[in-house]
Amino acid sequence: MLYALSGLLFGLFIPYTARRFEKFMPATFAYALYRIFKPGKNVSAIKRKKNSRYVELSRRYLLRSVMWGVVCGGISLAAYWRFGGEQAGWHLFFIWSLLLLTEIDWRMYLLPDILTVPLLLAGFSYAALAGGWVVPAESAIGAFAGYFLPVVASLFLVWKDKDMFGGGDIKLLSAVGAWTGADKLIYVILTAVVIFGLYALARRRRSGAFGPAIAVAAIIIAFYFF
Repeated sequence: MLYALSGLLFGLFIPYTARRFEKFMPATFAYALYRIFKPGKNVSAIKRKKNSRYVELSRRYLLRSVMWGVVCGGISLAAYWRFGGEQAGWHLFFIWSLLLLTEIDWRMYLLPDILTVPLLLAGFSYAALAGGWVVPAESAIGAFAGYFLPVVASLFLVWKDKDMFGGGDIKLLSAVGAWTGADKLIYVILTAVVIFGLYALARRRRSGAFGPAIAVAAIIIAFYFF
């Protein structure tokens, strides 16, 4: 239950954290770090009470927080059942980072370096120190493949869509590759394409944030293969 409770608490703060990023991104790594610990001014209590739209948005925000809390708590508990508690800190960091990036990219169409870079470095550290899913060499190759494959794909598809892969998507794939290795990263990419395709069909849209599809696919592949 400890894993479910910790996941629940983290999930409750995912919308809040994403909203904080929304206020100052895009920004440099240093400025983003500064603004995380020093937020800007908030709306006064009087204005909140008088603004009916603010009240409605607050209600939606609360519901979204609860939704994320339930989702994150459930996945965290499932991760404990699937992987055990010996390396739970690593696994929860991987999952929680991806869930937070999902919400941020969904809101902003942006994957901040301040989150993707630590996820990449943590993948290398996990391979070197924990000896879990991949060994260091596989982690390095996976990170390279995560960066190289979408860049090559973009070269062939740029004639159709110049923004086929955003820089944040490439960095996220590189970070995921550091955790999964190159062979499993292929499954992540294919699964992400299917997830995004289903979303596009359901919403009748031809474009959208691809980061959430990558994050969800990475979690699915991790649960299935590791």
